[in-house]
Amino acid sequence: SRVPCTASAPKRSRRGKSVTIAYEPEPGPPEPPGPKWEPKNWQQQLERIREMRRNRDAPVDEMGVEKCYDSSAPPQVMRYQVLVSLMLSSQTKDQVTSAAMLRLRQRGLTVDSILQMDDVTLGQIIYPVGFWRNKVKYIKQTTAILKQKYGGDIPSTVEELVKLPGVGPKMAHLAMNIAWNNVSGIAVDTHVHRITNRLKWVKKETRYPEETRVALEDWLPRDLWREINWLLVGFGQQTCLPVNPRCNECLNQDICPAAKRR
Repeated sequence: SRVPCTASAPKRSRRGKSVTIAYEPEPGPPEPPGPKWEPKNWQQQLERIREMRRNRDAPVDEMGVEKCYDSSAPPQVMRYQVLVSLMLSSQTKDQVTSAAMLRLRQRGLTVDSILQMDDVTLGQIIYPVGFWRNKVKYIKQTTAILKQKYGGDIPSTVEELVKLPGVGPKMAHLAMNIAWNNVSGIAVDTHVHRITNRLKWVKKETRYPEETRVALEDWLPRDLWREINWLLVGFGQQTCLPVNPRCNECLNQDICPAAKRR
């Protein structure tokens, strides 16, 4: 007759010890994501900065990169001029960059005209922008690459732009925005880096602009990415200065973590 089926005993190894076979439990539903981190009072702070920037009369508004290129030039020439103005603007006041760009445009600022220009002449035209000797070298090298590899145009991705000599992440994101009308990321310069750390718009203090960019993009709504650079740059030029910020003139003095310590 057939023996009734019973629960099997634990298997025994050759040494006679019982071996328990464990099974992984079925995975349950995933944990719901917690609320996304965002800085305290950031929306109110942003609205007040917009109010302080309402007149758009900071140097960046009148002489920034968006005012330096020839808007009537063919698109390819316009994009090249945007890139050159960004390269000149690094560690240089907007007034100095604007004047240098005007002198370059008077000579005909195109890929071919720069390639035909000798280094001494280019240096004389762009002086006194910061690190002008290095920028002569970078502009000539980058322009040659644009001619050979991109048919005289500029690359249309951040990854390709930052490979060009003298072009960093901030310049690349601004070039994407201004030249290609494509918001690829937040352009973080020293003003944006300083102000967002003062306002505690980063979870923990950041040391470099690129760290700040990553921290901001983690929480700031994407529809604000285009606006935030020019907004904070002008605010940093007029009110939230690097040294001796004008906290007594700032509408955020009651809700700014940095102002409370002054």
